[in-house]
Amino acid sequence: MDRDSFLYALENTKTHLEPASLIETFGSTAFDFVLVSELMDEVNRVRLRRGTLQAERPRIMSPGNYARIMLEGFGEKAREFADWLEENGEDLKFLRYGFQFTRSNLQEEIVSGQFDKVVAETVNRAREEGETRRAVVESVDDAWEVSLLKLAVDTARRSAGGNMEEWKRRGLL
Repeated sequence: MDRDSFLYALENTKTHLEPASLIETFGSTAFDFVLVSELMDEVNRVRLRRGTLQAERPRIMSPGNYARIMLEGFGEKAREFADWLEENGEDLKFLRYGFQFTRSNLQEEIVSGQFDKVVAETVNRAREEGETRRAVVESVDDAWEVSLLKLAVDTARRSAGGNMEEWKRRGLL
């Protein structure tokens, strides 16, 4: 994937529903996700990808360790995102959040309907079902892994302050 395609995927990833809770400081945390993307070659056809993103307990790390981030189950586009993060992830420089994506949990479904309505219905369904650990993310169909990793990084950023405070309260920082 060239840099422009990668940046296009990043810019066109939109989180419509975030998981309500943050990443646990001293335990692992699981989030369900639904990635919603338009099929480019078919009118009013939308792909829904469902799965689970597992976040390991955060660890303190130095900035130079970003290059060693392990991305099990992800492809080359995800590696490019990790490289980009190493260059641009200043506010995560003290923490390491490990994420594991289990492809066996991945389910895909193609539905008919206007894209915006499918997104709204997916968000409403999650809220009605009380799914506080579910995220609904608009993504680019052929670069969906970039969107999933952006969700992971955004969730880590939202969690970082609370994790740091918890470590400070316990005298670990």
